[in-house]
Amino acid sequence: MQTISTHSYKTPYGELLLGSFNEQLCLCDWTYRKMRSTIDKRIQTGLDATYVDRPCDLLEVARRQLDEYFQQKRRQFDLPLKMIGTNFQQSVWHALLNIPYGSTSSYLELANTLNKKLAVRAVASANGANAMSIIIPCHRVIGSNGELTGYAGGLPTKKRLLQLERHE
Repeated sequence: MQTISTHSYKTPYGELLLGSFNEQLCLCDWTYRKMRSTIDKRIQTGLDATYVDRPCDLLEVARRQLDEYFQQKRRQFDLPLKMIGTNFQQSVWHALLNIPYGSTSSYLELANTLNKKLAVRAVASANGANAMSIIIPCHRVIGSNGELTGYAGGLPTKKRLLQLERHE
């Protein structure tokens, strides 16, 4: 069986679990999120691989880029990504990559972008299944009323990330 190199990374916003498979980032997710076991099972099953806690070059590059992001020195990430999910989930995650730094979008706007205006709940569900927090910026999605809605890292973290990007 193949392996996914994983490593914990403590940030000023909480602890992330990073994972690399065949020189592609497949995981950058909040360690203590409610769906941790579901996300881990999807990734390991999808790649037919198991987690092994060990550093690797790509995880070091990811940590460095995340550090730059937290220091407001990076607005976009330059990492090879391996998204593990359904075609629909992947289409949502690709759409998330197009939400500019410092901006927000609603689940409805995201659904409209995908020409799936009746699939707002499915878009929200796919957003919640994102295993690459911050890198794939699901924190930039808010409710249509402008309110902050669920986030794997918790709403206080989502609020802080949005403030970071707005330089507040």
